[in-house]
Amino acid sequence: MAENYERSGVNLEAGYEVVRRIKSHVASTARKGSMGGIGSFGGMFDLSALDFKEPVLVSGTDGVGTKLKIAFALDKHDTIGIDAVAMCVNDVLAQGAEPLFFLDYVALGHNEPAKVEAIVAGVAEGCRQAGCALVGGETAEMPGMYEGGEYDIAGCTTGVVEKSALIDGSRVKVGDVLIGIASSGVHSNGFSLVRRIVAEAGLDWTDTSVPELGGRGIGEVLLTPTRIYVKPVLDVVRNCCVHGISHITGGGFDENIPRVLKPGQGVQVKEGSWEILPVFRALERMGCIPHREMFNIFNMGVGMVIVLDSSEADKAMEILRGYGEKTSVIGEVINGEGVTVL
Repeated sequence: MAENYERSGVNLEAGYEVVRRIKSHVASTARKGSMGGIGSFGGMFDLSALDFKEPVLVSGTDGVGTKLKIAFALDKHDTIGIDAVAMCVNDVLAQGAEPLFFLDYVALGHNEPAKVEAIVAGVAEGCRQAGCALVGGETAEMPGMYEGGEYDIAGCTTGVVEKSALIDGSRVKVGDVLIGIASSGVHSNGFSLVRRIVAEAGLDWTDTSVPELGGRGIGEVLLTPTRIYVKPVLDVVRNCCVHGISHITGGGFDENIPRVLKPGQGVQVKEGSWEILPVFRALERMGCIPHREMFNIFNMGVGMVIVLDSSEADKAMEILRGYGEKTSVIGEVINGEGVTVL
C-alpha cells in the first residue's frame, strides 16, 4: 500500500480496480490480428495475420472537446467513449483505411472506478461498431489538474489500406456526385459555440422546452454519440470506385469537403436534398446565427460525404441503405473553388 502516494491524492488501489473492471470490455473488442491483453507496456497487433500485399498504415488521433462539459453536467459517461473512437476511426476511413486497433487516454483528478468503467465501456462499444481492437490505453490520475468530477479523454487509431486502393482525392473530377450520409446529431464539434448558445438562452441541460426537440432534454439530444461509418463505407469502397471521402467535423462543409478536391475544383451542394436535423434548426434560431454560417460550423445533418462517378451513385446508396444509413445525392463537383450552397 503506497500510503504516501495516496496522501498526495493518487489512489493506486482504485487504479487496480479500474483494470479489473475494464478487462471484459477490452476483451469484447478482439479481432483478427489482436495480440496480448491488458496489462502490457505496449499494445500489439499482428499485421501479418491480414491478407495485404502492400499495406499502408493510416493513423489518426483526436478527443471529444467540450462536449465533455455536458457529460459532466448530466453525470452521464457511457457514450462519450463512442465519440472518442468515432472521431478517430471516421478520419482514417476517409482515406479508405480499415481501422485495426485503438488506444485511449483518460485523465482525471481523482480516480473513480465506476466512472472510468463507464467511459471505457463506451470506448469498447465504439471499437465494436468500428470492428477494431482496443489494444491498450492509459488512465492518468492527476490531482489538482481537473475540477472535481471532471476528466478528459482522447484516443488514437491505426488502420490499413492497400497502397493501390488509397483514397487521396487524386481521382476526383468535375461532374462527380456527392453522396451524403446522415449524421446522428452535432457529433463532437462546435460545442464551445453550442454551450454559449445554451447559456445565453438561459437554459438548463435538462430543459425540455426547446420546441424543435419534441420534448427531449437539450443535453440528452446533444450527448447523442457520434455516428461511426466504418462498416457501411468500407463496403462501398470495396464495391464501387470511390474518388474521395470527407468526414464532416469542425469547420463543417466549407472546411472539410474541399480537402478531397484538386486545385480549381469546388462543390455545389443543394440544400433540401437531405434532412437538416432539428437540433441545428434550434441552435440557429437560439444563437441568431446566419443560416449560411451554420454550414461553416456544423455538419448540418451530414456526417460523411462520399465522392464518386454519378454512374455509381445508386449502387453506393443501396449498399449504405442496407446498413440502415440515411443517404442521398447532395451535390456535385464543379469548376471553381469553394463550397456553394444552393
